[in-house]
Amino acid sequence: MPPRRKTRQVDVGGVKIGGNAPVALQTMTAGYTYEVDKCIAEVQKLAQAGADLVRVAVPKKEDTEALPHIIAASPVPIVADVHFHYQRALEAVEAGVHKIRLNPGNIQDRKQVDRVVAACRERGVPIRVGVNEGGIVERRDKDVRAAEKATLATSYRENLIRIMLDKIAEYLRIFDENDFHDVVISAKSIDPTLVIDVYTAISQRWDYPLHLGVTHAGPPDTGRIRSITALGTLLANGVGDTIRISYAADPVHEVEDGKELLCCLGLRSRTEPELIACPTCGRIEVDLFKLVTDVRSKLAHEIDIPVKVAVMGCVVNGPGECEGADVAIFAGRGKGIIYVQGEQKATVPESEMLEALLRECRVFADRVRRGEAELKGTQLHIQPPDPLPRKDGSLPLSVVK
Repeated sequence: MPPRRKTRQVDVGGVKIGGNAPVALQTMTAGYTYEVDKCIAEVQKLAQAGADLVRVAVPKKEDTEALPHIIAASPVPIVADVHFHYQRALEAVEAGVHKIRLNPGNIQDRKQVDRVVAACRERGVPIRVGVNEGGIVERRDKDVRAAEKATLATSYRENLIRIMLDKIAEYLRIFDENDFHDVVISAKSIDPTLVIDVYTAISQRWDYPLHLGVTHAGPPDTGRIRSITALGTLLANGVGDTIRISYAADPVHEVEDGKELLCCLGLRSRTEPELIACPTCGRIEVDLFKLVTDVRSKLAHEIDIPVKVAVMGCVVNGPGECEGADVAIFAGRGKGIIYVQGEQKATVPESEMLEALLRECRVFADRVRRGEAELKGTQLHIQPPDPLPRKDGSLPLSVVK
């Protein structure tokens, strides 16, 4: 992959954003911030799942009044999401929040914006300025809005990107005039290709760190495709310093999928087991789907180090397809062959495959903890076993010459 784009760096409660820091993963609580105990529980759950930063909404004063309690109990920095009411931003800064998400365009009075920037500068609190596709068109003046829509209609994509860039430039001028530079930029859209284009344009024009996201992505089953399309493309090209995958669902799923994306791109180290499995095909002779589901569930609860585990339903192609796994099983008709880092360990009947595989995983994990073994993460040369015959004694068709 291309090298990461060089940016300025900001400090968000000890988490570095930009520069040579790792890409940070963040999400947002779904509950009401003023419900302190519930909010704290949600923040802790999201942090446990792997979030580096958690954002909370503060539309009311009772929300900012809850912030000191939430910040004190949070294991990760807290970001306050502010819209329309500059007082909420000032209250959040006073409460000790670690970062502000602010849209200067939603605050009419420039003096109020200046007060927020001054407060953040005094306390060393960075500001993320967000420009979303749905929030940059005029909403109050109907004539202006109609004119904007007419302009966009002539060449929607190009004009929308231009408007987003112009709006960012306008906001950055405000910060520059206030001698404030701890800024993070975001520019989101529901269209993944537009997200790719606008962030690429931003990265070529400014050196501020970028927060990546696709807005209104929808539920996880469709939202993850939209999000990964855009964020994966940008990150693979060196663009992006912090990300949020947004779903209309429990935000813990945002964290889980964000972690997987960063791990797949080599931008984050795994801290839990990795499971790989072969897809369905006509060679499968065991209940592979149930085995994979059971293995995944057990690994999540029993293994706390990043062991790479492979579950394959074919002893013919399985060994070659999962080279690099620490522990693997290749299943045939009624049997499974277990390998540990390329060494064949056991052949077990189908009824014992799950427990035998987990036993080898536990033993291997214990060896790693004691320093007697290392996680490979590299290619292992596995000698394929002799094909398991069918019950009638014949070989699978895939090995019949």
